Amino acid sequence: MARLDLRKKLSILADAAKYDASCSSSGTSKRDSVGGRGIGSTEGMGICHAYTPDGRCISLLKILLTNFCIYDCAYCINRASSNVERARFSVDEVVDLTLNFYRRNYIEGLFLSSGVIRNSDYTMEQLVLAAKTLREVHDFRGYIHLKLIPEADPKLVEMAGLYADRLSANIELPRDEALARLAPQKDVAVIKKAMGQVRLGVEAAKPGKRDKIKPPKFAPGGQSTQLIVGADGAPDTEILDRSASLYGGYGLRRVYYSAFSPIPDASSVLPLSKPPLMREHRLYQADWLMRFYGFSAPEIGEGTAGGMLDLAVDPKLAWALNRREQFPVDVNRAPREMLLRVPGLGVKAVDRIVSVRRYRTLRLEDVGRLTRSVDKVRPWITALDWTPGGLTDAADLKARVATRAPKQLSLF
Repeated sequence: MARLDLRKKLSILADAAKYDASCSSSGTSKRDSVGGRGIGSTEGMGICHAYTPDGRCISLLKILLTNFCIYDCAYCINRASSNVERARFSVDEVVDLTLNFYRRNYIEGLFLSSGVIRNSDYTMEQLVLAAKTLREVHDFRGYIHLKLIPEADPKLVEMAGLYADRLSANIELPRDEALARLAPQKDVAVIKKAMGQVRLGVEAAKPGKRDKIKPPKFAPGGQSTQLIVGADGAPDTEILDRSASLYGGYGLRRVYYSAFSPIPDASSVLPLSKPPLMREHRLYQADWLMRFYGFSAPEIGEGTAGGMLDLAVDPKLAWALNRREQFPVDVNRAPREMLLRVPGLGVKAVDRIVSVRRYRTLRLEDVGRLTRSVDKVRPWITALDWTPGGLTDAADLKARVATRAPKQLSLF
């Protein structure tokens, strides 16, 4: 193979990493280089955080160590049988790129993944070595996210947790049978075992109240995973059920959703077209409802057609339209849990309402000051001077409250 310069490698391996959505620099411990010690930070002045509308953090140097891979996963652009240009970074090149990009204020940290080369242990060793060199040799205190190779030795997974802020092992597909069919060299049980090891490591690193010596930090940003949407025919309700089980079983910080994108020379078992990006967006909204609004996956799936979320309205509004008997809600008396289910009211707005109503009885005008759009809230609440009358049960309510969303453009 012809020798590639660093710029060309970066072009190939940054592009190859774009299909992995499971990165975010949130939730880790705070570190900085105040006092002249070390380099980098996970917060602070001069670091520009940029997020895409669906929550992806793009302020990281996001690369693959290599896009060579001995696995032949049908949905992966970097599979062994794929006819793509290949490249590989050395560990020193990854370290130098991270430090140089950080000094230029381009990034706040590193997201490092890789195709599997030689074997799982060798690949994981290289990933860990890059993180170890940054931490121990260069005293780098910025954010590091490492992708786990689930089949690697558990000792390597343990080492990865000592140097990385966040770890991730991608489940990839909602259905186990689909993973076995499309990625025969991967075993969902092995992936879950690695995720379980990370959860145990994170929990063991939490200091007890009586501990005099704090245990060493282990992946303080927790772990995340990715589910590909639209590659295996799983409906949205099935995807959300899988996410709920992952949150509950492995203490994940995030499940990321990535709309399937057709790849060159794709297998005939894969769909010919990609799902609408709005579907991915609705799944992120539903995921938010599960994590912050008290909704369960079955509740979100109530009344869906064929298990698919409504693309015309957001999942909370869809649930409210299906459960009109629970509305309107009195903003002056309803518990916080019910206010969180009111379309148009976010967590901050609900907390403000709960706080303010201790001192005064709220009018519709007051609610309007506490939320972004009182028009979205009107059909679902009562206040001192407001009742929606028959608006809540109006046959054309969905048409009234649904807003035409701006067209979401493809990132790729």
